[in-house]
Amino acid sequence: MRLRSKAREVALHLLYQIELSKADYDKAFQAYLENHPQRQEVVDFSLSLFEGVVKNLKFIDELIKKSVKNWEIERMAVIDRNILRIACFELYFLEEIPPKVSINEAIELAKRFGDLDSPRFVNGVLDKIYKTETKKGKLEQQGSKDADS
Repeated sequence: MRLRSKAREVALHLLYQIELSKADYDKAFQAYLENHPQRQEVVDFSLSLFEGVVKNLKFIDELIKKSVKNWEIERMAVIDRNILRIACFELYFLEEIPPKVSINEAIELAKRFGDLDSPRFVNGVLDKIYKTETKKGKLEQQGSKDADS
């Protein structure tokens, strides 16, 4: 498994854990690393994702809420919700990562950890967020409209 893919998996495990147990963020991260040692590159990127989601949780959840119809974010599966949060953080705040990579990585996490409908759900939500809420997505949409003219 690639290092960044592993880091996304670690971040997902941590977000899932703290959401269910209401554990302290720092203690949860340290305990996870004690029980599951990782390469430094994995630790660094997973910490970046984990902290980024936690610090921007309200903003990220609002992005997700705007992009789903007839869904309350609180009623989504915990795994799906946290996969979406990680990918939204990447799409919005980590410009060095191509959007397609973030979306594909989220779909892969959904395949591994979600239920049968999770990959399609995650893909649909992230595609909408990318196209309607990010600068790159809006520019790409505008470019395709101009090309069609």
